Amino acid sequence: MTPEEEGPTVARGAEASLRRVDWMGLAAMLKERDPKNYRPKALDERLRRERARTEARLLVEARRLGVRTPLVYDLDLARGRLILEELPGPTLRQLLEEHPAEATPLLPAVRAFGRALGRLHAGGISHGDLTSSNVLFPAGASGTPAFLDLSMGSKGGGVEELGIDLHLVEGDLKALHPMGERLVEEFLEGYDEGNATGAREVRARAREIKGRVRYA
Repeated sequence: MTPEEEGPTVARGAEASLRRVDWMGLAAMLKERDPKNYRPKALDERLRRERARTEARLLVEARRLGVRTPLVYDLDLARGRLILEELPGPTLRQLLEEHPAEATPLLPAVRAFGRALGRLHAGGISHGDLTSSNVLFPAGASGTPAFLDLSMGSKGGGVEELGIDLHLVEGDLKALHPMGERLVEEFLEGYDEGNATGAREVRARAREIKGRVRYA
C-alpha cells in the first residue's frame, strides 16, 4: 500500500493538503499541492514541482543551520508531493491561546522562536509565510521550536524578505495576545542573539515595511 492511500486529510490550506501516513513504520505527513484549474496545466505542474523542490531544499538547509524542521523522508517531484516527519506538540498560536491574559509563561517560547529565526536569517533563508501556526514546539513551550511550511521561502533573497518575516511576526503577536508588545520585545531579543551580525539591518527594514504598510 502506498503512503498516499493511508490516512485522512488532517489539514487543508490555500495551496496544499496534509494527510497523516505511515512511512516505513514512521509517523509522517504527506503534503500534496492541489492543482489549480485557473492556470494552464503545464504552468501549474511546473509551479507545483518548483514549490515542492524549494520547500524540500529549504527544510534541509535550515537543519544544517541548527534550526529544527520536519525531516524530509521523500520528494515526488513528478506529482509535487513531499513526505515529511510528523512532529508532535503545540503551535505557537496554541500556546498563545492557552495563556490569553499573561505573558510570563510565553516568554521562553517567543525568545527561543526569535533565536531560531535569527539563525535562519543569518544563513540567508527567509520563511516567507511566518505566522504563529507555522511554528511548532515538539517538546512544549520550554523546548526548541520547529518551523513548518517553507514553501514560500527563499535563500539569498535579500534583506527585504527577511524584514517581511519580522513584520509578519510582530503583527501576529500583537493581534493574537493582549500583551503582544511585551512578547515582541522578547522575540526580538532572541532574534538579536540568533542573528548577531545582521539583526540591526533586518530590524530597520522591518520598521520601514511597517511604515509603508501603515501609509499605503
